[in-house]
Amino acid sequence: MEEKNKTLGGVLYLVATPIGNLADLSERALKVLSEVDFVAAEDTRNSGLLLSRCGIQKPLVSYFEHNKRERGEHIVGRLLAGESCALVTDAGTPAISDPGEDLVRLCAERGVPVSSIPGPCAAITALTLSALPTRRFTFEGFLPTENKPRRELLDELSHETRTMIFYEAPHRLRATLELFSETFGADRPITLCRELTKLNEEATRTTLGGAVALYSGKEPRGEYVLVIGGGKAKAGADDYPEDPAAHVEALMAGGLDRMEAIKAAAKARGLSKGKFYAMLEAAKTDGNGR
Repeated sequence: MEEKNKTLGGVLYLVATPIGNLADLSERALKVLSEVDFVAAEDTRNSGLLLSRCGIQKPLVSYFEHNKRERGEHIVGRLLAGESCALVTDAGTPAISDPGEDLVRLCAERGVPVSSIPGPCAAITALTLSALPTRRFTFEGFLPTENKPRRELLDELSHETRTMIFYEAPHRLRATLELFSETFGADRPITLCRELTKLNEEATRTTLGGAVALYSGKEPRGEYVLVIGGGKAKAGADDYPEDPAAHVEALMAGGLDRMEAIKAAAKARGLSKGKFYAMLEAAKTDGNGR
């Protein structure tokens, strides 16, 4: 036991757990779970059942979004005292769209070693099933629930050319698909994944318009991973007008409003929106015979 504590003591282990199929729990994950001093879990009931099925008995500490600040300090205090902890979520890899991100950051600030035990991740599993480009992609997790930040994020992503990955709950799926269709266009390809790694695993490849139509008459069930194809690349850096005002006008002629056009023009030139706006103002002043 002394050797075990010497090996694992004072380390936070991020242990990936199955997203559906219990057989996906790795031998290394089982070893770590059986040897740590305690387990920090998103839901102690779910994780307790998983440990029980694996014949493992460990003290469990709850760690989730609404207690992460207070409980994070508690966990780090125990780690600094020499104990070892395995952090698990209800399913998948801790710290991915998960409050474990905050615990890892806190450990980094306090000098506590962190080790990741790789395994199942719903986002990567869905991406590989999507039949969409996988070389470059962006993971967005769940959309913000409030209207303003959600709208701002979608405005930003409206020019995204990489494959995009989102998580969504069944009760919000229809509204989210309609929002995506309005933002990205009904003909944009999407793969909707659910029940990943389970017996009834499903990957539906269609368009956003097709997905909206499909779920207008079908009840969403289970947690979803939505993989959406990126948009077509805009004109290259050498193709835009040299004059910044003409650049903005050209983008507005293509359907963007003024602020969207300024943001897109700044991005195309590799500038911040503020710097590009200053360039616009300077060009306007020069044109008036400063």
